[in-house]
Amino acid sequence: MEILKRKIFRNATIILLLLHLSCKDDVLPKPSSHLRLDYPEAKYVHFENNCPFVFDMNSEAIIKGEDDCGFAISYPKMKATIYLTYKPVNNNINTLLRDAQKLTYEHVIKADDILEQPYLNPAQKTYGMFYQVDGNAATNSQFYVTDSIKHFVIGSVYFYAKPNFDSIMPAASYVKNDMQRLMETLKWK
Repeated sequence: MEILKRKIFRNATIILLLLHLSCKDDVLPKPSSHLRLDYPEAKYVHFENNCPFVFDMNSEAIIKGEDDCGFAISYPKMKATIYLTYKPVNNNINTLLRDAQKLTYEHVIKADDILEQPYLNPAQKTYGMFYQVDGNAATNSQFYVTDSIKHFVIGSVYFYAKPNFDSIMPAASYVKNDMQRLMETLKWK
């Protein structure tokens, strides 16, 4: 019994000594860190099919087409999709322009700011507007391009995540650059 008491006392003393030695007086805060999101450098490929327009798109994106020349260009790693819609112009350019602008300004409730960037390319007969929507809106980039006579294309990006702009900002910036490239390289056949 005496031996058992000595072993318990010795073990308890060792444990208390280790606990005392492990306590430090100087507490250091955790270093600040930032989420690192690395996306590959964008490489663009030319896309063409039987639709009346062609454009360049990111080679990492996956494109799915529809019969009416509408496309969904998805970015699975970023959970984002660019939706393109084609509409022929039949003496209804004012209606198409109004609908495209209305689509953008429906997000004004959640948006902090909407920046408009006009786009003019007389050599390719493409004219339009690029919208950057800042804030927690469902979409943060939209555009339309037209030749004002025959063709009208609308593009918008959506993320499959709760719209928290601070969280998706790196991915949103990456996809926004791809949308601008798509818009600037769009040509009519």
